[in-house]
Amino acid sequence: MGQELVKRAKNPLTPLWSADVLRDHPDLVVNVHRDFIKAGADVITLGSYAVTPTRLAKYNRQDEFKALQKAAINAARQACNAMELSPLIAGTLPPLPGSYRPSERLTSQSSHEEYQQIAEQQYKHVDLFLCETMASIEEACISTSVAMKSGLPVWTSFTVNEKNGSFLRSGELIIEAAKAVLSEGASALLINCSPPEATTQALCELAPLEETLGAYANGFVTVEPYQGHATVDVLQSRQEITPQTYAEFGKVWLSLGATILGGCCEIGPEHIAEIYNLKEKILIPNNIQNHQ
Repeated sequence: MGQELVKRAKNPLTPLWSADVLRDHPDLVVNVHRDFIKAGADVITLGSYAVTPTRLAKYNRQDEFKALQKAAINAARQACNAMELSPLIAGTLPPLPGSYRPSERLTSQSSHEEYQQIAEQQYKHVDLFLCETMASIEEACISTSVAMKSGLPVWTSFTVNEKNGSFLRSGELIIEAAKAVLSEGASALLINCSPPEATTQALCELAPLEETLGAYANGFVTVEPYQGHATVDVLQSRQEITPQTYAEFGKVWLSLGATILGGCCEIGPEHIAEIYNLKEKILIPNNIQNHQ
């Protein structure tokens, strides 16, 4: 969602560029959602990934929190209302200070409080919660436990080491992370914003658990240049990750037991359209009920 907005908005990149788009170009957010739905997406995610109190406060914009959350909800609803078949809407509980930086996470108490603030804004308007891009066991467990209080299904998604998908970016084992969030009540385990190859390795580790699995990889060469950098202009896309090659990874993920397939950064509607062609092999889990 975010990278697609970068390509279309043509706004100057700022540390809060996706929040800027929500504020200044909400119609563009609606259009991106619609294009993903037209491509076959059964689930769309709120475009509020960067709208956390911590990130906003860093740039003295904390007063915009509720308005930006509302804008993300309205954009998703507007996109769904315009479609013949309405997809599910996933609320998003992201890493609070920033992505891929497990060492920078907040204290346990602060994380609980902040995730609760986000969940309170979203839970009445979404069908499930997606705790995504979780880079450590602690933040995954906290976000999952808070999301569970909503009574909605909770999918917890991890970002893994780019060279070895057996480990989170924190260095902790993916299998231990999975067991920890299952104990908190997560109904699905996913891998996201990681290279497709590392995503495959992570799914191999999770397959023996026989739980609901999913994957939505990114198309970056690496996210390492982003460490300590405020904007995504330092990241490069992998030109070889075409819609067709991405769908080949999707086939592998299906063979490993994944039933939820999608895309993260640099994976656009054209990639989702190819994933949709695999749809006869993909089943949305029965425990997901439309909350609309």
